[in-house]
Amino acid sequence: MSEPSKKSRKGMPIGVMIVLAIAIAVAVGVGTARSETLRFPSAPEARFSVEVIGSGPDVILIPGLGSSRDVWDATVERYKGQYRLHILNIAGFAGEPAGANATGEVIAPSVEALDAYIKAKKLKAPTVVGHSMGGLMALMLAKAHPDAAGKLVIVDALPFAGVIFNPQATVENMQPMAAMVRDNMINGSADAFAMQQNAGVVRMTISFENQQLVAGWSIASDRGVFARAFYEDMTIDLRPDLKAIQTSTVMIYPYDESVGQTAASTEAFYKAQYTGMTRVSFTGITASRHFVMLDQPDAFLAKLGEALK
Repeated sequence: MSEPSKKSRKGMPIGVMIVLAIAIAVAVGVGTARSETLRFPSAPEARFSVEVIGSGPDVILIPGLGSSRDVWDATVERYKGQYRLHILNIAGFAGEPAGANATGEVIAPSVEALDAYIKAKKLKAPTVVGHSMGGLMALMLAKAHPDAAGKLVIVDALPFAGVIFNPQATVENMQPMAAMVRDNMINGSADAFAMQQNAGVVRMTISFENQQLVAGWSIASDRGVFARAFYEDMTIDLRPDLKAIQTSTVMIYPYDESVGQTAASTEAFYKAQYTGMTRVSFTGITASRHFVMLDQPDAFLAKLGEALK
């Protein structure tokens, strides 16, 4: 029997199987195709990269600390037919080259770069969706550049993350602890960092599969960028500025009744943190932890769809 006529165990010619596999790969690629990745403002000076997919009103998606843009995959798949989605990956996170984030501050310069991107691409009042640190960035953008975004969707982010560790936290009393964690991350071993991320992610998402996914993104991050961004995230306090933010905002928060959280107590906590911000509404999703889009994708996409209208 000649090589081209060999059969598979199920009787299908190997050549046909190869062609079929290629066709499936092409079909999958077409379904999830994105534009070429743009490192902004340039490869060596990048603060983030952007992939654009879809058509319609502009929506910017910002992941959180150490996370990949892939955290938004289900969002992209659901809404690419209705919106033009600009999906960011912060330079230095999840295997992305560090670019300009290799030294100095990370968050504030990335916010300024985001404003520059919106202006350069002539985006008209885009909705900015941010998870965790990405939500903080969205708030900072609205504070510094009130006309940059038409709407914000904040996904489990606080104007001052320090209160997670201490309800009475201030920038001053958070700085020593945040600096110690930052320095330990930078000066410690890669194994110690990986162990820390694998341990911490248990509190952030429910399933083991998602825990491994999220931890993998952090472990693949540039440790210096991650550590400095962590310090900034813990020591930036926007609470005094909330009353000045007039951008319409929807805040999506998770709660997990299996660990004693309730809808009422959780909403009360978030409302207290956003005191002074007048144009904000709150909506919760149960049976979920910090990565609500992974724990409860259908519920999250429904809430996001309502917010985007």
